[in-house]
Amino acid sequence: MTTSAELIEVSERRSAHNYHPLPVVIHEAHGAWVTDVDGRRYLDCLSGYSSLNFGHGHPKIIEAAKEQLERLTLTSRAFYHDQFARFCAGLGDLTGKDMILPMNTGAEAVETAIKVARKWGYEVKGVEPGQANIIVMEGNFHGRTTTIVSFSTDPEAHDNFGPYTPGFRLVPYGSVEAIRQAIDANTVAVLVEPIQGEAGVLVPADGYLSDVRALCSAEGVLMIADEIQSGLGRTGHTFACDHEGVVPDMYVLGKALGGGVVPVSAIAANRDVLGVIHPGQHGSTFGGNPLACAVANAVIELLNTGDYQARAAKLGEVLHTRLRELIGRGVVEVRGRGLWAGIDIDPELATGREVSKALMKRGVLAKDTHGSTIRLAPPIVVSEDDLLWAIGQLTDALYEFQTV
Repeated sequence: MTTSAELIEVSERRSAHNYHPLPVVIHEAHGAWVTDVDGRRYLDCLSGYSSLNFGHGHPKIIEAAKEQLERLTLTSRAFYHDQFARFCAGLGDLTGKDMILPMNTGAEAVETAIKVARKWGYEVKGVEPGQANIIVMEGNFHGRTTTIVSFSTDPEAHDNFGPYTPGFRLVPYGSVEAIRQAIDANTVAVLVEPIQGEAGVLVPADGYLSDVRALCSAEGVLMIADEIQSGLGRTGHTFACDHEGVVPDMYVLGKALGGGVVPVSAIAANRDVLGVIHPGQHGSTFGGNPLACAVANAVIELLNTGDYQARAAKLGEVLHTRLRELIGRGVVEVRGRGLWAGIDIDPELATGREVSKALMKRGVLAKDTHGSTIRLAPPIVVSEDDLLWAIGQLTDALYEFQTV
């Protein structure tokens, strides 16, 4: 098996069809570019759904991983290891929080946030036993575990996976008044994505996050920000919440925290929240392992320079300025912040997948969502020339659909 066609055929035949990949088989990658098994190069404009904010094979991250691989990869949390303290202190300083609870995947971090919020509600707020509720948003995407899909409004993620976990109240995304009406004495948290990525890179109106922060403070409810996709430099700030100067009670982090090398996730909160967790109540054998911590420490060092946030902001202006020029030329709407854009294609022209396949043929990798929307999220290390070239390929692809 050496060609793309052969590898795709076996993959489709021997694996569960829980994804619908574009027909490209990647073999090698450096920076913002990947190469398939047939030797063709592509500009990666998806970045592993923001897992590759710093590009493929960033030298500092790879160096940290190699060095740690040769020394120590796993201890379990039965013992301390020499990378752990630095990781907790570093991520705590980056988030401005007292404590860190590390896990592996983003979904695990969300599950951890849910458990901590409930326990905090019972032991600190005094919620009635077994009655805690968490307010969540329509259109959310926090993962695909059975608890998380219980409050998903996406039929593909939700339907036929019941019985569903109770304790969640759905409200429209972007409506502070809906949150206000949903809060009661047993509400322990509001779980919100500062920008809804999977829904199509939906950015709420200015002031929404600030109003959610103020409401949660007034009502004695935790504000939990899922920054798994939006955080760690993607939007031009360290966190998307920073655009409004908002500090949530709890950050949920993942994806780019692992530098595109290993799965690393965590929640960050102050001691009055995370202090409710005691030995034996939550954990993971691989959570906070030496290799994960070493890689994450390199990522944190990169973010502490501020260079990547500034670069995402600068290139984001270029991206959105050029994309807005396509409105009325095959594009209906453009949304996003920094190096992150949701582009609604005119549904009479093409589907998002058709446009994504057309871009692939032109050497650009992007991904569709919800029918006619495509997402662009190139690595922050992308050059301005390469970014402009990719937008040019989208422009030409749309023109071809219009002239068919």
